[in-house]
Amino acid sequence: MSEPAGAWDEVVTAYAAHLRLERDLSENSVRAYVNDVRGLAEHATRLGIHDPADITIRELRSHLATLRTLGRARATLARRATSLRVFTAWLRRTGRSDVDAASLLANPSAHRELPVTLSATDMRAVLDAAAATIADDPTVGSRDLAMLEVLYATGIRVGELVGLDVDDVDRSRRVVRVFGKGRKERTVPFGLPAQDAVDVWLARGRPALATSASGPALFLGVRGGRIDPRTVREIVHRRLGDVEGVADLGPHGLRHTAATHLLEGGADLRSVQEVLGHASIGTTQIYTHVSAERLKAAFTQAHPRA
Repeated sequence: MSEPAGAWDEVVTAYAAHLRLERDLSENSVRAYVNDVRGLAEHATRLGIHDPADITIRELRSHLATLRTLGRARATLARRATSLRVFTAWLRRTGRSDVDAASLLANPSAHRELPVTLSATDMRAVLDAAAATIADDPTVGSRDLAMLEVLYATGIRVGELVGLDVDDVDRSRRVVRVFGKGRKERTVPFGLPAQDAVDVWLARGRPALATSASGPALFLGVRGGRIDPRTVREIVHRRLGDVEGVADLGPHGLRHTAATHLLEGGADLRSVQEVLGHASIGTTQIYTHVSAERLKAAFTQAHPRA
């Protein structure tokens, strides 16, 4: 994506600073919001709009329509519309525009696909396979198992996992302190298997990788620094690929799996919302549909008159 020029460039720079400093968003969130504005800037410039103050509802609708013709998913369009509303509201609030152009922008209805999850049997097989690698490679093996156990036990996001410090894990109470979106803090419980895996990592694996660059980071890369999200994603894909027949999911798939298994085990929706750190319970409700679909599938397979 090309860089916006002139007035657009100045506004995008100021907007990015606002997202970082005032809204305290993560770098991933800042990047997503800024990329959305850059896309609007490119479209507006092609239409001859060289100043964000001149944007109207017409250009915003035209931009979303163009994305739709390019095959963007409805969920993507809905997220983009929300992002544009945040941007134009900021323009108006900061005096960079006389109007909030997106205030009347309709939100494209987002058809939500049910997330793919692993069964409890598949999840156990993945964890058992990861545990078996510790004998051959205690350092990396113990780290990978601990990360898998924590992701599955807590349902935290990959960005939250890599941001964990050693002191964020309270092993006596078996809870972990997590800083989620917008730096909102929450406390998430975990079970004995995750605690045991973390204990082994801290005793046998982390000391072997730790360097002066490690700081307080809980999980480290092979060079001793805090592990990054891309590496975690690669590890999760690889560890799931070690077990034949298991769906190829990333860390977010383990988050979906954790939430689904909590609900299937009897947890109430509000508790799962708190664990996942969802701002709205509506976001959490999709997992009730996942559980219902599993129940229907089991009924169809097992009942003689299904």
